[in-house]
This record gives sequence, structure tokens and C-alpha cells, in this order.
Amino acid sequence: MRIAVIGGTGTLGRHVVADLEGRGHRVRALSRGSAEHPVDLRTGAGLPEALAGCAVVVDASNDQSRQAARTLVDGTRRLLEAEAAAGVGHHVCVSVLGCGRVPIGYFRTKVRQEAAVTEGPVPWTIVRAAQFHELVAATLGGPVLPLPRVLLQPVAAADAARAIAEVAERPARRGWVEVAGPEVADARALARTWRSVTGRRALTFPVPLPGRLGRELRAGALTSVRPDHQGSATFTAWLERP
Repeated sequence: MRIAVIGGTGTLGRHVVADLEGRGHRVRALSRGSAEHPVDLRTGAGLPEALAGCAVVVDASNDQSRQAARTLVDGTRRLLEAEAAAGVGHHVCVSVLGCGRVPIGYFRTKVRQEAAVTEGPVPWTIVRAAQFHELVAATLGGPVLPLPRVLLQPVAAADAARAIAEVAERPARRGWVEVAGPEVADARALARTWRSVTGRRALTFPVPLPGRLGRELRAGALTSVRPDHQGSATFTAWLERP
């Protein structure tokens, strides 16, 4: 199949592209900076040309700026319109595990993005992925680490990409698929693991999260009891990789 990956050069997207190519598919990596297939979800520029002949589109785009809704919500609507015109038969949206339970701006935007997909004209599957090991490590990279009580089930981006590639190969489910890592851990435990494996020092201190936000994060809103796909690499193993 010919498959387009929006955000195909990003942390997740590049793994999705590589995995799909390894399965024998013809893959187009779409992004604003792409030399071959430049697209801009905020304006719709480049979408008709980039999607021509594609059977499936994987949307691995991301935007955590104040203008995120322009990319993830309005841009999704533009993308779906272009897909419908191009005859795309399956839209795979990458979302965030637990986004419907966590009352913060970015997650609310992801919920709106999901709604745009479910209400759109193209058959769809939404993949809700846990936080990536890459994101956790980046968050822990500073000399001072404010750590709230949060239960996480992080997954390697490569493991998540493998699950997304499997979804892309199958017919649209018009439903949700959950992807998470092999272990549930508190953010403070992950910080201890990061310090132990990397040998780096960091000052940690607890940060209380009041109200519904704190209750949901402590209760495991960002985890899954029975994910549809479970990655194999623990955070420790990912940090220790060659």
C-alpha cells in the first residue's frame, strides 16, 4: 500500500515510516520541512499533491504550542477533507492515552482532535498512546526536577510505532486502540531510574497537584489495565540501549 505519514520526520513519525517500509509499503513522510512532500496542516498547503494515490494516512503530527488547536483540530479537518477528495480509505489518528480524563489544555485539544476525526468523512482508527520514553527522559533532563505524584506507563516510540503500523495495515475500526509500556511506575521512581542509569545528578522535590487533575493523575489516568498493544522495552532497558 501507499501510506502517508503526517509528521513523518518526528520522534514517533520516523519510527512509523521505518516500520511501514520494513513491511514492504510505499511510504511518504509528510511534514512542513519535508523536501519531497512538504505540507502545512494550518493552511492545507501541499496536501492534495502529497495524498494523491494514498490508501492510508497516519497522522503523527504534534503541536504543544498555544496555537495547537490550529494544527491538531482545524488542521485535522483540512487533512480529512483532502483525504476524502484523494480517496483515502483509512485515517489513523495518534492521540494520547487518558486524554479524556486529564483536564489540561493540550489534552482537551487532543479530545477535540479525536472528535474531528470521528465526525469526519474518512473511516478511522484512533490510537491512544502512553507517554514515550523519549518524552520522559527529556522531562527529566534538567538539574532541578519538580515531580508530582503521577502514575505513568511509558512506552518506547519504536514500540508504539510498531503497533501503529499494524493498525495502518488493517481495515478502519471506527474505534480506539490503546498502546502502553510494560510497566506502571510513579514519576518519582522513573526519576530515580534515570539518575541511576545515566549517572546524572538532579535536585528533586515533590509538587502537589490539587483538585481533579491531581486525583486523575494519581489514580492512573495515563495508564491502561489491558492495552491492546504493549511495548516490550522498559524505561530502564530503553535508557541502557547501546
